[in-house]
Amino acid sequence: MNLDKGWLAILERDRKFDSIFVYGVISTKIYCLPSCPARKPKRENVRFFENYQEAEKAGFRACKRCYPEGILGKKQNLESIERICQAIDLQIEKPPTLAKLANQFNLSPCYLQRKFKQIVGITPRQYAEARRIERFKNELKKGEKITEAIYAAGYNSSSSLYEKTATQLGMTPKIYQQGGKTTQIIYSIVPCCLGYLLVATAAQGICAVKLGDKPEELTNILVKEFERATIIRDDNIHKNWVEKILKFLAGKETDLNLPLDIRGTAFQKQVWQALQKIPYGETRTYTDIAKDIGQPEAARAVGNACAANPIALIVPCHRILRQNGNLGGYRWGIDRKRKLLDRESRKREEN
Repeated sequence: MNLDKGWLAILERDRKFDSIFVYGVISTKIYCLPSCPARKPKRENVRFFENYQEAEKAGFRACKRCYPEGILGKKQNLESIERICQAIDLQIEKPPTLAKLANQFNLSPCYLQRKFKQIVGITPRQYAEARRIERFKNELKKGEKITEAIYAAGYNSSSSLYEKTATQLGMTPKIYQQGGKTTQIIYSIVPCCLGYLLVATAAQGICAVKLGDKPEELTNILVKEFERATIIRDDNIHKNWVEKILKFLAGKETDLNLPLDIRGTAFQKQVWQALQKIPYGETRTYTDIAKDIGQPEAARAVGNACAANPIALIVPCHRILRQNGNLGGYRWGIDRKRKLLDRESRKREEN
């Protein structure tokens, strides 16, 4: 880059150069866009960088007036993190350490860790572990022996694996391989104002709440993952829980504080807990939730966690809107989402 042209762009606050470079000011240790409205620095205090990563690696922090990272960073961050994920995937048998990744991508370990978690929602180490568990599950589904699946997924022993699969699989590898054969789920399906409601319970509480047009479709969804699990329909068991959800749908109940038996990743659980804190009759955006859990750049990951929510209504993902105020998606149909929000809004106004 021609430094004289760069300095002239700073003096003229030329926005055409905002996508080309950032500059750091030695006296303040802050880096800015060329168009930044802040007071012009002295020429001898200016250092030029091709991107904000270089500036941060050199010890500069982002300006809070021109927000250079927000303008330059989003696309670059996504591309960079995608490459890091690919690098981890290629070395999944022996995942690279944070220090090795940082060296490979010419980033500081602290910066890499922070950006990775903001975008993906988990750390590089957690991502690597999730990918290994995923590989292990796929090996089991293919019919591989557990011992062979352990080594195929990159584990050196069974002890470390069993510690992790208790929460990742929700059961032992043997039971998972058998399709949840010893897992018992009891469910009921009842008609409701939005079609049909399925409520399923496991050992500790409610494990699934679903909405649909046909009872058989809801049943098929429930048994899809574990076809050999012991699944029993009983429309009388936990009838008080079902009645409470029906009252909620009818606008006669605003609080669904019921026992749950759900499993997910640490990030998913964070998102689901944040969703449960949204007051009745109010809405939030994916970005709002990302900020609430301390990961402001993880809005996309928040959307994925909402889509994976197994407990409709109790974990109220229907209260999430897009940044522009549009309804966005909803697993059980946009029309149902609209009706739920309209009913909650009216009820809130009445109170």
